[in-house]
Amino acid sequence: MPITEAQKRATMKYLKDKTDELKIRMPKGRKAELQAHAERGGESLNGFINRAADETMLRDNAERAFTVQPEAKEAENQ
Repeated sequence: MPITEAQKRATMKYLKDKTDELKIRMPKGRKAELQAHAERGGESLNGFINRAADETMLRDNAERAFTVQPEAKEAENQ
């Protein structure tokens, strides 16, 4: 069944209201490499990139929680 104009408008409105777009640049061939990796895992490229970003932020935040900043260490000693 063909997509109606109303469905197109609703989709465009949803995308505008609920999502942000991000354009990234990478060396030629890298996109295909990432896309193939995502497909092997049953994901879309977009889903894979979002998961990779989420997991990296969680890991970074966990690492920072165990790192004592010099300023915080000085405050503890006073």
